[in-house]
Amino acid sequence: MAKEENFWSGWRERLSALRNVPPVLKIVWESGPLVVSLGLILRLVTSIVPLAALWITKLIIDDIQQAILTHQPVSKSIWWLVVAEFGTAIFGSILSRTIDYLDALLADKYTRHVSIQVMRHAANLDLTAYEDPVFYDRLERARVQATDRLGMIQSIGRLIQQIVTAASLSVSILLFSPWLLLLLIVGILPAFLGESHFAFLGYARNFRQTPIRRELDYLRILGGSREAAKELKLFGLKDFLVNRFTKLSDQIYEENVSLARRRLIAGSFLSMIGTAGYYSAYVYVIWRTITGALTIGTLTLLTGAIIQASANIQQAFSTLSSIADQALFLTDLLAFFAMKPTIRSKPNALPAPRPIMRGFEFRHVSFRYPGSSRLVLNDLDFHLHPGERVALIGENGEGKTTLVKLLTRLYDPTEGQILLDGIDLREYNLEDLYKEIGVIFQDFMRYEMKARDNIAVGQIDQINGMQALKMAAGKSMANEVIERLPHDYEQMLGRRFENGVDLSGGEWQKVALARAYLRDAQLLILDEPTAALDARSEFEVFQRFAELTAGKTALFISHRFSTVRMADRIVVLEHGRIAEDGNHEQLFHLGGRYAEMFEMQAASYR
Repeated sequence: MAKEENFWSGWRERLSALRNVPPVLKIVWESGPLVVSLGLILRLVTSIVPLAALWITKLIIDDIQQAILTHQPVSKSIWWLVVAEFGTAIFGSILSRTIDYLDALLADKYTRHVSIQVMRHAANLDLTAYEDPVFYDRLERARVQATDRLGMIQSIGRLIQQIVTAASLSVSILLFSPWLLLLLIVGILPAFLGESHFAFLGYARNFRQTPIRRELDYLRILGGSREAAKELKLFGLKDFLVNRFTKLSDQIYEENVSLARRRLIAGSFLSMIGTAGYYSAYVYVIWRTITGALTIGTLTLLTGAIIQASANIQQAFSTLSSIADQALFLTDLLAFFAMKPTIRSKPNALPAPRPIMRGFEFRHVSFRYPGSSRLVLNDLDFHLHPGERVALIGENGEGKTTLVKLLTRLYDPTEGQILLDGIDLREYNLEDLYKEIGVIFQDFMRYEMKARDNIAVGQIDQINGMQALKMAAGKSMANEVIERLPHDYEQMLGRRFENGVDLSGGEWQKVALARAYLRDAQLLILDEPTAALDARSEFEVFQRFAELTAGKTALFISHRFSTVRMADRIVVLEHGRIAEDGNHEQLFHLGGRYAEMFEMQAASYR
């Protein structure tokens, strides 16, 4: 009873998944309307060719049979029929090749279009989505489904062609005997149901295996990456990683083999039923011809129609089943596209203020990450005044980076308000707001592109403005690094591509800092971007930062107190709240948390 319920439940899910097809067809149409239209028209024309070829063959054979029976020469029109048959064959071949060509064009257009759509949509989603493993599974399936469903799209075109071909051939069979056509369909139906059932089990298996496949991909990258190579050797991790990969891949292999074995046995049995249905019809037509009820030409027409109709009906059922099953795989792609960012601009949002007059203000701001009950920030009040340079310090996990992400509206607060010039940050146009903020995080990106591109990403419309790029590099001291490279600003950075040159951690950080300086923003934020620099280099960077941010609002996070003391104000975060607030002298003489941390660091240099 449970198996029967699972069977019908699977079918209901499969049929309901067909609702996924129209939205995907819309994407296909958008990727290449002309190619789609031409392909559809040519498939409809091609679907009539088999019946036309059979009908011409029937006329030729009947003409020959008549000539033999009457001992008369064949009619002159027979040669025109032969020419027509030859022309039909050539025409069908050209149509088939043209359809293949259009399919190849559509495949490229669709892959390009849907990949761009996935990239564009992923970039619009909230940052918090990327901290959810469930989202990553969905994103991975969406990326795969975006390109792997090309087969389904081509299957829809084939289905139309198969249905029209089967319909045209079935008419000739139907005129002879309706029961003959019914016999063919009944013989094919079990194989169709069986294939559909196993295809559904394949979808369920793939869905279940997604997290394991992601882990396998990670282990594969980990086992062959430059970043991990040192620790793999020194810590002796080779066998550990290989054994873990082997165990997981064996699990997937065993599941795949088990399903393939069941499909082979059941499929072989069900295909025998279809073959029996076809040969029953075939024997019946031969018997009617022997008894004189049919001519040899009609026999040829009907046997050809039975063979091709049987094949096309079976293919149509199989294709429809395949489309329904592949439509199941589209669930995550469409669910991914249905995801909407919560952090977005309101209609008629306000432009960011230029200049900022009153600064940023946190009012009773609390924040917790989705799925967590822990408050990272708890009822926090904080004011960042225009033209002020503020250093944010605290132990790891106290919410410093979270505060920065709230300030830049990468997150919205769980409770409370963040105001800019007295207006809630959510009232401003998001893209306009981002233009007024320059941020370099500790985990900044190392773009494996040219040196000039690595700087230009900070203000992408300056990608061709070499003067501005060089000025920004000079401010961050990245120019000293870049000018030593073989190809200067045209040098490819990183080892991914040929002739690429990798940089040290400190050199990469100077390049990243140039991005912030390139961005002519009113607020500059450095979130521990100098962690890989030695103490002297960091001091020089922050000394220059202090000079270059004169008249601008600046916020920086650092664990080195020699640089922190340069700030106008120092804010100490503890347990998600502001524990202390003041300049270096005030906080040092206060003898609180700041003084304690300062003394601990100073002692290590004595």
